[in-house]
Amino acid sequence: MFALVSPDKIQLPPGAVVRLPSTWQYYQILCQNRGDGSIPRIKYQNREVILMSPLPKHGRDANLIADIIKVLLDFKGREYDAFTPVTMELPEESGIEPDYCFYIENWQAASGKDRINWTSEPPPDLVLEIDVTSYSDVNDYLPYRVPEVWLWRKKRLFIYVLEGTEYCLKDDSKYFPDINIHEVINRGLEITYQRNTSAAIRDLKASLGSQ
Repeated sequence: MFALVSPDKIQLPPGAVVRLPSTWQYYQILCQNRGDGSIPRIKYQNREVILMSPLPKHGRDANLIADIIKVLLDFKGREYDAFTPVTMELPEESGIEPDYCFYIENWQAASGKDRINWTSEPPPDLVLEIDVTSYSDVNDYLPYRVPEVWLWRKKRLFIYVLEGTEYCLKDDSKYFPDINIHEVINRGLEITYQRNTSAAIRDLKASLGSQ
Protein backbone atom coordinates (compact mmCIF):
# COMPACT_ATOMS: atom_id res chain seq x y z
CA MET A 1 0.00 0.00 0.00
CA PHE A 2 1.29 3.46 -0.85
CA ALA A 3 0.80 6.66 1.17
CA LEU A 4 -1.79 9.17 -0.02
CA VAL A 5 -2.65 12.41 1.79
CA SER A 6 -5.16 14.85 0.31
CA PRO A 7 -8.12 16.85 1.60
CA ASP A 8 -10.42 14.17 0.18
CA LYS A 9 -8.60 11.00 1.16
CA ILE A 10 -5.92 9.79 3.57
CA GLN A 11 -4.38 6.38 2.99
CA LEU A 12 -1.35 5.18 4.95
CA PRO A 13 0.15 1.71 5.31
CA PRO A 14 0.37 0.43 8.92
CA GLY A 15 3.35 1.90 10.72
CA ALA A 16 3.85 4.73 8.22
CA VAL A 17 4.72 8.27 9.32
CA VAL A 18 4.26 11.16 6.86
CA ARG A 19 5.43 14.74 7.42
CA LEU A 20 4.19 17.61 5.24
CA PRO A 21 4.53 21.40 5.24
CA SER A 22 1.14 22.70 6.27
CA THR A 23 -1.03 25.52 7.53
CA TRP A 24 -3.36 25.41 10.50
CA GLN A 25 -6.30 25.54 8.11
CA TYR A 26 -5.08 22.49 6.14
CA TYR A 27 -4.56 20.57 9.38
CA GLN A 28 -8.15 21.36 10.35
CA ILE A 29 -9.41 20.13 6.97
CA LEU A 30 -7.55 16.82 7.32
CA CYS A 31 -8.97 16.28 10.81
CA GLN A 32 -12.52 17.07 9.69
CA ASN A 33 -12.35 14.83 6.64
CA ARG A 34 -11.00 11.95 8.70
CA GLY A 35 -14.38 11.88 10.42
CA ASP A 36 -15.08 10.33 13.82
CA GLY A 37 -12.25 7.80 13.61
CA SER A 38 -8.88 8.19 15.28
CA ILE A 39 -6.80 6.67 12.48
CA PRO A 40 -4.52 7.97 11.20
CA ARG A 41 -3.21 10.03 14.09
CA ILE A 42 -2.65 13.63 13.05
CA LYS A 43 -0.68 16.37 14.76
CA TYR A 44 0.31 19.91 13.88
CA GLN A 45 3.34 21.93 14.98
CA ASN A 46 5.83 24.40 13.54
CA ARG A 47 3.82 24.77 10.30
CA GLU A 48 4.01 21.04 9.69
CA VAL A 49 1.42 18.28 9.77
CA ILE A 50 2.52 14.79 10.82
CA LEU A 51 0.37 11.72 10.18
CA MET A 52 0.88 8.23 11.59
CA SER A 53 -0.94 4.95 11.00
CA PRO A 54 -0.55 2.83 14.18
CA LEU A 55 0.50 -0.81 14.25
CA PRO A 56 -1.61 -3.32 16.26
CA LYS A 57 1.13 -3.40 18.92
CA HIS A 58 0.55 0.31 19.50
CA GLY A 59 -3.06 -0.14 20.53
CA ARG A 60 -2.42 -3.23 22.66
CA ASP A 61 0.35 -1.58 24.67
CA ALA A 62 -1.63 1.66 25.08
CA ASN A 63 -4.70 -0.13 26.41
CA LEU A 64 -2.71 -2.28 28.82
CA ILE A 65 -0.69 0.57 30.32
CA ALA A 66 -3.82 2.74 30.59
CA ASP A 67 -5.60 -0.13 32.36
CA ILE A 68 -2.65 -0.46 34.74
CA ILE A 69 -2.87 3.26 35.55
CA LYS A 70 -6.60 2.91 36.27
CA VAL A 71 -6.08 -0.10 38.55
CA LEU A 72 -3.36 1.73 40.50
CA LEU A 73 -5.49 4.87 40.84
CA ASP A 74 -8.41 2.77 42.08
CA PHE A 75 -6.10 0.96 44.51
CA LYS A 76 -4.96 4.30 45.93
CA GLY A 77 -8.54 5.56 46.15
CA ARG A 78 -7.90 8.44 43.76
CA GLU A 79 -10.72 10.00 41.78
CA TYR A 80 -9.92 10.55 38.12
CA ASP A 81 -11.26 10.95 34.61
CA ALA A 82 -9.68 9.29 31.56
CA PHE A 83 -10.08 10.10 27.87
CA THR A 84 -9.25 8.41 24.57
CA PRO A 85 -9.26 9.44 21.82
CA VAL A 86 -8.99 13.16 22.46
CA THR A 87 -7.64 16.06 20.42
CA MET A 88 -5.77 18.87 22.17
CA GLU A 89 -5.52 22.10 20.19
CA LEU A 90 -4.08 25.57 20.55
CA PRO A 91 -5.25 27.47 17.44
CA GLU A 92 -2.51 28.27 14.92
CA GLU A 93 0.11 26.73 17.23
CA SER A 94 -0.43 23.07 18.05
CA GLY A 95 -2.71 20.09 17.56
CA ILE A 96 -2.01 16.69 19.08
CA GLU A 97 -3.82 13.44 19.89
CA PRO A 98 -2.41 11.62 22.93
CA ASP A 99 -3.08 7.92 23.36
CA TYR A 100 -4.59 8.50 26.81
CA CYS A 101 -5.27 11.51 29.04
CA PHE A 102 -5.80 11.30 32.80
CA TYR A 103 -7.26 14.04 34.96
CA ILE A 104 -6.30 13.20 38.55
CA GLU A 105 -5.68 16.27 40.69
CA ASN A 106 -7.85 18.35 38.32
CA TRP A 107 -10.54 15.75 37.64
CA GLN A 108 -13.29 18.23 38.52
CA ALA A 109 -12.11 20.51 35.69
CA ALA A 110 -13.05 17.83 33.15
CA SER A 111 -16.05 16.28 34.91
CA GLY A 112 -19.12 16.07 32.68
CA LYS A 113 -17.65 18.15 29.85
CA ASP A 114 -17.98 17.30 26.17
CA ARG A 115 -15.30 19.81 25.19
CA ILE A 116 -12.32 21.37 26.93
CA ASN A 117 -10.91 24.81 26.18
CA TRP A 118 -7.19 24.10 26.07
CA THR A 119 -6.31 27.80 26.14
CA SER A 120 -7.97 28.50 29.49
CA GLU A 121 -8.72 25.25 31.33
CA PRO A 122 -6.30 22.91 33.14
CA PRO A 123 -4.53 20.31 30.99
CA PRO A 124 -4.59 16.59 31.83
CA ASP A 125 -2.42 15.74 34.82
CA LEU A 126 -0.94 12.71 33.08
CA VAL A 127 -0.60 11.85 29.40
CA LEU A 128 0.35 8.43 28.04
CA GLU A 129 2.05 8.05 24.66
CA ILE A 130 3.09 4.81 22.96
CA ASP A 131 5.89 5.41 20.48
CA VAL A 132 6.39 2.55 18.03
CA THR A 133 7.20 4.61 14.93
CA SER A 134 9.18 7.59 16.32
CA TYR A 135 6.07 9.76 16.01
CA SER A 136 5.78 10.92 19.62
CA ASP A 137 7.81 13.64 21.32
CA VAL A 138 7.43 14.71 24.94
CA ASN A 139 7.97 18.36 23.93
CA ASP A 140 4.70 18.23 21.97
CA TYR A 141 3.06 18.79 25.38
CA LEU A 142 5.07 21.82 26.44
CA PRO A 143 2.56 24.33 24.97
CA TYR A 144 -0.18 22.76 27.11
CA ARG A 145 1.97 22.45 30.25
CA VAL A 146 0.93 18.87 30.95
CA PRO A 147 2.50 18.10 34.37
CA GLU A 148 3.58 14.53 33.61
CA VAL A 149 4.05 12.58 30.36
CA TRP A 150 4.69 8.83 30.11
CA LEU A 151 6.40 7.76 26.92
CA TRP A 152 6.64 4.01 26.19
CA ARG A 153 9.42 3.47 23.66
CA LYS A 154 11.52 0.41 22.76
CA LYS A 155 10.10 -1.65 25.65
CA ARG A 156 10.99 1.01 28.20
CA LEU A 157 8.96 3.56 30.12
CA PHE A 158 10.23 7.14 30.21
CA ILE A 159 8.59 9.38 32.82
CA TYR A 160 8.86 13.11 32.16
CA VAL A 161 7.83 15.71 34.72
CA LEU A 162 7.38 19.37 33.84
CA GLU A 163 9.81 21.59 35.76
CA GLY A 164 9.56 25.24 34.79
CA THR A 165 9.80 25.42 31.00
CA GLU A 166 11.12 21.93 30.25
CA TYR A 167 10.49 18.25 30.84
CA CYS A 168 12.91 16.37 33.07
CA LEU A 169 13.34 12.60 33.01
CA LYS A 170 12.48 10.99 36.36
CA ASP A 171 12.73 7.50 37.84
CA ASP A 172 9.28 7.59 39.43
CA SER A 173 5.84 9.09 38.89
CA LYS A 174 4.64 11.70 41.34
CA TYR A 175 1.22 10.03 41.23
CA PHE A 176 2.62 6.64 42.31
CA PRO A 177 5.69 7.50 44.40
CA ASP A 178 5.57 4.27 46.43
CA ILE A 179 5.11 1.92 43.43
CA ASN A 180 7.83 0.67 41.09
CA ILE A 181 5.83 1.48 37.99
CA HIS A 182 8.55 0.17 35.68
CA GLU A 183 8.38 -3.31 37.22
CA VAL A 184 4.58 -3.27 37.22
CA ILE A 185 4.36 -2.39 33.52
CA ASN A 186 7.09 -4.81 32.46
CA ARG A 187 5.36 -7.67 34.27
CA GLY A 188 2.00 -6.68 32.79
CA LEU A 189 3.37 -6.67 29.25
CA GLU A 190 5.13 -9.98 29.77
CA ILE A 191 1.89 -11.64 30.87
CA THR A 192 -0.08 -9.92 28.09
CA TYR A 193 2.18 -11.24 25.33
CA GLN A 194 2.34 -14.69 26.89
CA ARG A 195 -1.43 -14.89 27.42
CA ASN A 196 -3.65 -11.79 27.23
CA THR A 197 -4.47 -8.41 28.76
CA SER A 198 -7.12 -9.69 31.15
CA ALA A 199 -4.63 -12.14 32.70
CA ALA A 200 -2.17 -9.27 33.23
CA ILE A 201 -4.76 -7.11 34.96
CA ARG A 202 -5.95 -9.98 37.19
CA ASP A 203 -2.34 -10.61 38.19
CA LEU A 204 -1.86 -6.93 39.10
CA LYS A 205 -5.04 -6.81 41.18
CA ALA A 206 -4.03 -10.00 42.99
CA SER A 207 -0.58 -8.60 43.81
CA LEU A 208 -2.10 -5.35 45.12
CA GLY A 209 -4.63 -7.30 47.16
CA SER A 210 -1.84 -9.18 48.92
CA GLN A 211 -0.17 -5.98 50.09
